[in-house]
Amino acid sequence: MDFQVVVLAGGTSKNLVPLVSKEVPKALLPVGNRPLVSYVLDLLEQSNLKDIIVVVGGADAAVKVGAWISSAYVDRLRVEVVAAPEDKGTAAALRAISHHLTASDVLVVSGDLVCDVPPGAVAAAHRRHDAVVTAMLCSTPVSGNTESVSSSGKEKKPARCNIIGLDVTKQFLLHIAAGTEVNKDMRYQKSIQQAAGQMEIRTDLMDAHLYAFKRSVLQEVLVKDLDQKEKFRSLKQDVLPYLVRTQLRSDVLTNVTLQTEENGNGILSSDKNQVMLSQLLANASTPSFHELFALGRNGVASTMRKTHKCCVYIAGNDKYCARLNSIQAYSDINRDVIGDASHLSGYSFSPQHNIIHPFAEIGSKTKVGPHCIIGEGSQMGDKCSVKRSVIGRHCRIGSDVKIVNSVVMDHITISDGCSIQSSVICSNVQLQERAVLKDCQVGAGYVVTAGSENKGESLAKKEKTVST
Repeated sequence: MDFQVVVLAGGTSKNLVPLVSKEVPKALLPVGNRPLVSYVLDLLEQSNLKDIIVVVGGADAAVKVGAWISSAYVDRLRVEVVAAPEDKGTAAALRAISHHLTASDVLVVSGDLVCDVPPGAVAAAHRRHDAVVTAMLCSTPVSGNTESVSSSGKEKKPARCNIIGLDVTKQFLLHIAAGTEVNKDMRYQKSIQQAAGQMEIRTDLMDAHLYAFKRSVLQEVLVKDLDQKEKFRSLKQDVLPYLVRTQLRSDVLTNVTLQTEENGNGILSSDKNQVMLSQLLANASTPSFHELFALGRNGVASTMRKTHKCCVYIAGNDKYCARLNSIQAYSDINRDVIGDASHLSGYSFSPQHNIIHPFAEIGSKTKVGPHCIIGEGSQMGDKCSVKRSVIGRHCRIGSDVKIVNSVVMDHITISDGCSIQSSVICSNVQLQERAVLKDCQVGAGYVVTAGSENKGESLAKKEKTVST
């Protein structure tokens, strides 16, 4: 299909502290006991997209991610891992590897995407419409329940959403306001709505951060970014809205929507325009509004208008699609891949709809409910209860421990009588006897003291500072 694939895998995202760290970059954060980036790589492999550039924020993180990928996908994928400056934005990450892009079209995928929508379908729609960009949209995921992990003990803020304008065919993107609250004023290019005829406003769709770009246009926009003093940092918030706003006055294409023969002055005669309109109507069952606009009213324009197409691929409601871009999303996605979206986990669940690794040890009268995973080498004492939770590898769990709606990573020690609810516990943590966690996140290596009760807290070791 002549597509290059770029996965923007991030580095140590601030939104996910204390879950991520220099030792565990975002791409390797375990989701259902698998590294996050494996979900995107498996998805691409299923669409036979096997030549992939993975961009990681920071050199150290890139080494760690590259080592894991080369081991896990040997003889399966051809992956080049490239380090990019961290915390500079997705547009800057692409700019850093722009010289690697040589194919006519580029598929850009966020490394925190967990979904079952085939990227090949997006690529096919992009080629079918000869678009400069095609964005995948999906239904906005439901975020948690009363027992889900919150990023703090504070009351949750009102949900934010995208405001998206579509044409009547639901194939072309007329407007997008990324992350804008519904009750704020919406500004858009009236000329685009007038050309399209009408615009349907949607607030129930999420930009999945999976884009197909015409490579020449993407590289040109990234250069424009440099000229405008780093104005464009984000694909979602800068580049995509820019391409949408300018689709009827395109300055990013040397080839306009229709290939035309110009006279010496670059002016088309009206009879040629009429011929072109006739050819357009004959060759297309439903011409896009871009093509009609390019020719002008009644197919007569003194000069050919330059336009470009911004398209969408809308995933069906039966598809799963979520981005792991917050602590809340981390909890939600872990819940889903052991629950309703268990087909994404890559595991075969038991008739009880759980997974207990053959090398895990379960004590007497310990109950492991449905929608649970117990990892390799983990040991649980007597009279424990595990519900809707993921327990990682080589954990040591004492007796009378209760774990509900939680994620327990690798090499964790949990002493007798502890209670863990709606929490995330990172690797190498120790919980001493009768410790209680509710709605907490515990960073790697932290020690939770005996008998302590913690609610809605983020617990992490203080980083050592070196005096100069």
